[in-house]
Amino acid sequence: MEFMNEQQFLMGDREDIFTILRMRFGELSTDIIQAIGKIQDLSTLQRLILVACNAPHLDVFLEEMREGNQAYKITGERFNPLGLI
Repeated sequence: MEFMNEQQFLMGDREDIFTILRMRFGELSTDIIQAIGKIQDLSTLQRLILVACNAPHLDVFLEEMREGNQAYKITGERFNPLGLI
């Protein structure tokens, strides 16, 4: 039962990331969708939700995604969602 709940959270977090990225940056490549789909760590996905909301460019999100669970700070101008203005 606990495994099912965790899988549901993983799927929900992935869908949240897809939705946020599409709203902010447009359609996503298959490679990005597959890379996010492979992430099995809830903490990493939840951090990426914050990154997706705050990264001014898709490239910043992708760099953070490549960091895996090693990254832990989401601060500074690099994460200013108004950085494009």
